[in-house]
Amino acid sequence: MTSPDSAPPARLAVGLGMRPGLPADRILAALAAALPDAHIACLATLDRRAEEPGLCRAAAALRVPLHGFPADQLATVRVPNPSERVAAALGIPGVAEAAALLAGNGALIVPRRVVSGVVIAAAAVG
Repeated sequence: MTSPDSAPPARLAVGLGMRPGLPADRILAALAAALPDAHIACLATLDRRAEEPGLCRAAAALRVPLHGFPADQLATVRVPNPSERVAAALGIPGVAEAAALLAGNGALIVPRRVVSGVVIAAAAVG
């Protein structure tokens, strides 16, 4: 039970950027380190990464949906922390923050951070 002056934990849409081939346990460990005690409502990433077995297994382990967005849709989102590496590779400002903002319907709560090779950002979900 929460006290009257404490809000319930926010539900988060978690955006992820990563290299191909990461195993689920590494993704889950990065999420636990970056977002301890978070209520993850969904995971989101670049559409071609949404097919990755490790990410699919991580979403299944968390029992949350996994959303994949095409690069041109991610490119339409203004992100506060653009990535030069992503811009060079994909021609867009970023993946994790943009995916989190598209999957959520609120403000960015956790800006882009890298944990064990996984880029993580989170936005509020109504």
